[in-house]
Amino acid sequence: MPITDFLERNSRLYPNDVSLVEINPANQPEKNVTWREYNLIESASNAKYRREMTWREFDVRANRFANLLLTRGVKRGDKVAILLMNCLEWLPIYFGVLKAGAIVVPMNYRYSSEEIKYCLDLSDSRILVFGPEFTERVNALMPDQLSDITDFFFVGEEDERPEYASDYKTMVTYCSSSVPAVELRDEDDAAIYFSSGTTGFPKAILHCHAALMRAAKTEQAHHSQKKDDVFLCIPPLYHTGAKMHWFGSLVSASRAVLLRGVKPEWIMQAASEEQATIVWLLVPWAQDILDAIDSGEIELSKYRVSQWRLMHIGAQPVPPSLVKRWQTKFPGQDYDTNYGLSESIGPGCVHLGVENIHKVGAIGIAGEGWEVRIVDEHRNTVTCGDVGELAVRGEGVMKCYYKNPEATSEILTDDGWLLTGDMAMQDEDGFIYLVDRKKDVIITGGENLYPVQIEDFLRTNDKIKDVAVIGLPDDRLGEIAAAIIELKPDVTATEDEINEFCTALPRYKRPRKIIFDDVPRNPTGKIEKPRLREKFCGGRLVEHQTTK
Repeated sequence: MPITDFLERNSRLYPNDVSLVEINPANQPEKNVTWREYNLIESASNAKYRREMTWREFDVRANRFANLLLTRGVKRGDKVAILLMNCLEWLPIYFGVLKAGAIVVPMNYRYSSEEIKYCLDLSDSRILVFGPEFTERVNALMPDQLSDITDFFFVGEEDERPEYASDYKTMVTYCSSSVPAVELRDEDDAAIYFSSGTTGFPKAILHCHAALMRAAKTEQAHHSQKKDDVFLCIPPLYHTGAKMHWFGSLVSASRAVLLRGVKPEWIMQAASEEQATIVWLLVPWAQDILDAIDSGEIELSKYRVSQWRLMHIGAQPVPPSLVKRWQTKFPGQDYDTNYGLSESIGPGCVHLGVENIHKVGAIGIAGEGWEVRIVDEHRNTVTCGDVGELAVRGEGVMKCYYKNPEATSEILTDDGWLLTGDMAMQDEDGFIYLVDRKKDVIITGGENLYPVQIEDFLRTNDKIKDVAVIGLPDDRLGEIAAAIIELKPDVTATEDEINEFCTALPRYKRPRKIIFDDVPRNPTGKIEKPRLREKFCGGRLVEHQTTK
């Protein structure tokens, strides 16, 4: 069963129910007017601020785009790239590509022109759908460097459209709204996602339709979305995490809100006025909300959040101190954390579960439909309590790294196990704890240091907003741990003060160097450690064995 069947079912059973809402808080003219009131007052211009779409409109738009692609000669297996910010058009375009039997290629909105070309070439994309935010970057590649792209579709205002691109809205208007006569099979290739690129240029990750369906089933099983739930979606849709969490809304035919902006007051206003019941946050956003509450910038009493039943976090290790702090502000909420990677179709191959709050700090147990193991360098299962590499197996595992058999063989075993590159350990109850990325482990004087453990400790300091620990080359010890510390606004601290705080750590775990600087994160919340290594140690990454 393809994932598109859920959309067609929702269109048939709930044609007039709202499926998606898009909110652009930066376009709100008056702060004392609610979003819904503004909708009524400024009906002619509210498309720039708040837009919504029913399930029937969603399905019709997907069908029209699928039929447009077919008229342009798109065949089964052709690749269609999407380069858009989160918007109301994003998901109908995605589903339109699937309905046409083509392979959808979502692209990171932070890509430079060089990276755009690299990913288009790597994926063999022949069609590019892009928005006004990317015109300058695409223009820089025209015409010679994008000669393999046969069609460009522009999603934006007509007066902003470049001459070489067709207007998406105009073109789909004249296409059939009927479901295309294209059979979709579970084993058919469906999507190419790109790795996060935290270790250089991204790899192209190929998934089939069965993997998308596994993501939908796993998400709905974990978070029990019902018809009356409202999911507030903030992370970028090009990433597997955001989209696969939204699949829970698709399965339950419930409403989702796409919020374009991450300011704490915008998140809280969206949760309040749209009556969100489920919100997925990244660590920095949750920290910013808590800081805004503590500073008085946000007054919780002004927001309606009693219906907010679940806050969950994924995409990066979650400091237990953050969860405990969140619970003091939102005591009635359930909490969950989800672990996943694009190679395993996003979140859910491991999850904590709302019933296991007593295990905060763990990423959890095997997700619905998944198996997990922790293995040594010979791929043998390690003893309980020992550190090894996390491996997962299930229908959501990628088919391969597209056009890269060598990289595929490095992480995908013959019997279907995916080696995640994450170091982990399992306790006596079967709960898995992330220790660190395999490539981020620091070996100092023969001892393995796991930066996440040091980072979690440092984040308990009230003055620290964010922290990243990396290894710096050292002639005597091989590497030493350096802590890059981003302080909270209007707060000061000294190296001596941080070093004194770290005396609570075992001596070998204490950072040997303290650096006060910003901590860069990518759009999915992961710390960009290669950028920090480039800045502080010339990009050097010590290669070593990480299991003991």
